[in-house]
Amino acid sequence: MRRRDVLRAFLALPALLAGCGDDEDAVRVDLSRREEPTLRVPPRAVTYAYLPQYAHTVSYERHRLLLEYLGRATGLSLRQIFPDTFEEHVRMVERGEIDISYSNPFAYIRMARSGARAFARIIEPSGKPDFRSQIICRRDNPELKTIDDCRGKRWMAVDPSSAGGYLYALGEFLDHGIHRRDFAEVSFAPGPGGKQEKVVLAVFAGTCDVGSIRDGALDILRGKIDIGQIRVLAESKAYPGWVYAARAGLAPDVVERIARAMFALSMARPDDAVLLQTAGMRGIIPATDADYAPVRELAEKLDLVAAEDAE
Repeated sequence: MRRRDVLRAFLALPALLAGCGDDEDAVRVDLSRREEPTLRVPPRAVTYAYLPQYAHTVSYERHRLLLEYLGRATGLSLRQIFPDTFEEHVRMVERGEIDISYSNPFAYIRMARSGARAFARIIEPSGKPDFRSQIICRRDNPELKTIDDCRGKRWMAVDPSSAGGYLYALGEFLDHGIHRRDFAEVSFAPGPGGKQEKVVLAVFAGTCDVGSIRDGALDILRGKIDIGQIRVLAESKAYPGWVYAARAGLAPDVVERIARAMFALSMARPDDAVLLQTAGMRGIIPATDADYAPVRELAEKLDLVAAEDAE
């Protein structure tokens, strides 16, 4: 610092000290009165998951509007999360990581064993509260005319836990005397998510002879492949539709608020109709655990309960 700058600073010092005179009132601090600061933690978002039958992007787009609506209608913070597999979805509900599960009936009856409970189910795009499995093949396959022709063929299903994509079809095959061992090969769609689409694409490409999907899944690929090349060879019986379940221990008030908002949706209102159609449904209605008794009966017929107990 130059000598001139030092001199200026020295001359200014009295003026600075004048601001600290003795004539100012002292501020008394009472240390006996203390208030501990509290950390305000925002309430945890309610987690919502769609069983990954489709690619995660499809699941997100299908239910984005519904979650936005539920947030507005209930005042709750909801967050959609994306398990990669059916098994992961079930385990996350059991661990309390998924609060509201939207799943197929077979996944539900597994989760119910750990305390999850159904509170709503959907009206399917067909206008009914149930759905079917479709067994599909290429239209130009000359060896496949009826379901009985599936013996000795290569079958690709969605997932071992998929209702419409495997188990309903397996029940239909058994009703026709066709057992799993009667196929040349039984495989499941590979990788996470998007499994319904993968089955359709495998049939279209000829990498398998027959595939099983839930009804309505073909529409996902309309415009992407020539759906006219796919033929529905057979359909299963109808079983109760997709179900909303709350994990064990979720506050009843939270479930009630969400259920009330769901039941208020109506196809008669244009905004609601867009939301519901985007989500692949025509409405949401009340449900109880007892509604899924037919699914439990089919599980026993397929020996699925014994298989799960052996795991």
